[in-house]
Amino acid sequence: MGKTRTMTLQHASPQRHTRRVLCVVTCLFAIYACAALYYSTLEPDALRLGAVGLCALLCASTLRIRHTLHRLGALCGLCACFAIWLYTDRPSNNREWAGEYAILADAIQDGRIVHVRNIRDFTYRTETDYTPHYYNADFDLDHLASIDLITSYWAGDSIAHVFLSFGFDDGRHLAVSIETRRQKKFSYSTIAGFFHHYELTYVTADERDLIGVRTDIRKERVYLYRLDLSAQTREAVFKNYLTQIHQLTVQPRWYNTLMDNCTTEILARANARTRYRLDWRVLLSGYTASLAYDLGLLNTEYDFATLRRLSRIIRPENATPDANYSNKIREHLPLALANK
Repeated sequence: MGKTRTMTLQHASPQRHTRRVLCVVTCLFAIYACAALYYSTLEPDALRLGAVGLCALLCASTLRIRHTLHRLGALCGLCACFAIWLYTDRPSNNREWAGEYAILADAIQDGRIVHVRNIRDFTYRTETDYTPHYYNADFDLDHLASIDLITSYWAGDSIAHVFLSFGFDDGRHLAVSIETRRQKKFSYSTIAGFFHHYELTYVTADERDLIGVRTDIRKERVYLYRLDLSAQTREAVFKNYLTQIHQLTVQPRWYNTLMDNCTTEILARANARTRYRLDWRVLLSGYTASLAYDLGLLNTEYDFATLRRLSRIIRPENATPDANYSNKIREHLPLALANK
């Protein structure tokens, strides 16, 4: 009798362990799936919120199933349905966008000449009060002279927005920032960026707009570093950017805070090795310039702390971006050593 009871308990123990594991997995799935549905672009809102409620109800029902194999089957079914929805939930260029993302840039290469359309050049009075303006411009690849790395901080030192500006020997600069393409009805949310909530966009703009709004309007801490690259590498990076700018006009992509963000996209366009893309300073984007320094891509005449201090853009109180903005912000900055 005692032996039979012992065998029964031994048999029941693995089952209880399996049920606990399934319970934890179901709860984690419920949290992720409900969040994905809540931050999705499903319309109308009643449908989106209804989908969240249905998902939560089905997950709760799964937890009530006592038979282990039946519970596992129900969970697999939920996961399969969610995966199908996630795969078929496609990004779009046809939404009611926030004003600063309303018009996509486009870029077409014709031999050594690049035609860039819809370069943003807004005049800002406040962050939300601006006069929209776009222009077209042609750039000669033979006159691409520099690439600058810009990091902009709005809080601490760990997180920054990172983007590039391409300089030409006639004094023009084309800034390109990889951002969330936000709908008008949504405010920005870091959490939402982990799900299918924002499309990814390459904001292609005049420096007076893209850098100026950060230095003069938002009063962020902005740093500009000259990347020390060969002419061949500069051109390759620029052309990769141009390809992606055009590609997004016909094939939109989802933004992802972890995998497809401003920093990982820069590394992808630069064809960086995988180990660099996995560096912790990519996730904590405020330290991206430190990574570039360690890779020998910045001015190594100074130690990094000194270079960082010297590379901050300092603007007079109540300054506004004007036609000479690009020259003014570089007047006191240490640029790269002689290009390789």
